[in-house]
Amino acid sequence: MYLSKSIYVRVWSCPKGAWISKYYPEAVPQDEGKMNRFRTGDEVGDLARGLFGPSVNVTAYMEDGKLDLPRMIRNTEEEMARGTEVICEAAFSYEGLYCAVDLLRKEKGGWAIYEVKSSSDGLQDKYIADVSYQKYVLEHCGVKVTGVYLVCIDTDYVLGPEGLDVRSFFRINDLGEQAAAEQATVPGVLETAERVLSSEEEPQTELSEECKGCELFPWCGRHLPSPSVFDLYRLQKKKMIEYYRQGLVSYADLDKAGVIRNATQKRQMDYFLNDLGTYTEPEKIRKFLGQLTYPLYFLDFETMMPAVPFCVGTHPFAQIPFQYSLHYIEHEGWELKHREFLAESGTDPRRAIAEALCRDIPADVCVTAYNKRFECGRIHELAEIFPDLADHLLAIEGNIVDLLEPFQKGWYYNTEPTNLTYI
Repeated sequence: MYLSKSIYVRVWSCPKGAWISKYYPEAVPQDEGKMNRFRTGDEVGDLARGLFGPSVNVTAYMEDGKLDLPRMIRNTEEEMARGTEVICEAAFSYEGLYCAVDLLRKEKGGWAIYEVKSSSDGLQDKYIADVSYQKYVLEHCGVKVTGVYLVCIDTDYVLGPEGLDVRSFFRINDLGEQAAAEQATVPGVLETAERVLSSEEEPQTELSEECKGCELFPWCGRHLPSPSVFDLYRLQKKKMIEYYRQGLVSYADLDKAGVIRNATQKRQMDYFLNDLGTYTEPEKIRKFLGQLTYPLYFLDFETMMPAVPFCVGTHPFAQIPFQYSLHYIEHEGWELKHREFLAESGTDPRRAIAEALCRDIPADVCVTAYNKRFECGRIHELAEIFPDLADHLLAIEGNIVDLLEPFQKGWYYNTEPTNLTYI
């Protein structure tokens, strides 16, 4: 059996998920968001290589671009024999168990494991499982492990004008005690991996609270009717699983049992079961629309959340607005017009976008946004950064009407298509 640390963590987290990844990899979504997370992980990993000064990277590739694991293992052995202080991607293999340590640091009496994550949470259970597996492999390879650490991002860090301070950007968590306690569970996880991954038969497991929201839920829940209890608006996950295990899965099951009391959820089921089409509360919608005045503006932001800040005064994962689309109508019945802003790549976009907003949106007009809390938050941040533009920016913020409100409050509901229920 070949087992990497990523596969080990998958088995530890969800054996069925690991099985799906092996036998039906096409069921695992590969969207742009996941690709961005991978790129962020690479960027943060590269930064961490300078955390303790000079280092040697033992990564090696074959002609086809795949990792050359035997060569990486040999390179690691050679660097350890030389007494290299910090080895990046140090590779080890024991009876089919393989791992590459992000940073292997020489210490008095042995070597310390440093796992690097592009996350701000250094105490996630899956991280402890990850480093525990690495410790298990290294010790079975005869390496004296003197420390186990997790390197993550310190979200309190603020980029100064002098540039990025790598030591302050990262936070190092000592996971020695947790990894030692977790060691006893490693053999059991390995046995599960051997049993599950060697069988072509899909593991039979029940859905749990953790399943809802998992990227593999469409696969694991493919037996469910559509819609099901898992589609009810704002139903707690605990309740979803409780009803599911009671056999109350379809809307018909739930309706017959009479367990749903929430008016919005009951309407959602009723309109589907009886094919009632569209529900509206005209007076409330009319009152909402009465807030809108001309000229009328429609604003939508695009932001980025760089893990490694590049704008002075920002912290990791800060929302940085770099683009907006702005439609507007000057008078009722007039032509819909459009303006837009897109920052120059590689620059701090905040001043330019703040000035563009003040140029394109008068201070006293009605502005709409869908889920205005997001747009208001970004505008308020810009006002704090640029006091000379604050009055105008805060006036824009104060005149934003939220287009989400009629849908969120249930004043409008349409059963077609069924996946477009309440927002």
